[in-house]
Amino acid sequence: MNIPGLESVIGRNETALANLFGPPRLTVKEGDARKLQFTGEACVLDVYLYPLTPGGEPSATYVDARRASDGLDVDRAACVKALRR
Repeated sequence: MNIPGLESVIGRNETALANLFGPPRLTVKEGDARKLQFTGEACVLDVYLYPLTPGGEPSATYVDARRASDGLDVDRAACVKALRR
């Protein structure tokens, strides 16, 4: 995911993301993958983490963003910016 504005998220681990956005509202674990959800007034941000090497620590590889009010897609970089602490 090489989208401008997501550099602070892609490649980060769970701890780094919590430092950036605060504690996740939701954490879903499936095998060695994770989904973290961060929310705010502006949007809901889902960050998907996968290990890049076998047995490695999961890191963010994909981001999805939507409005909390109606679930419509929003600009991912704008959502990241709005939720940063």
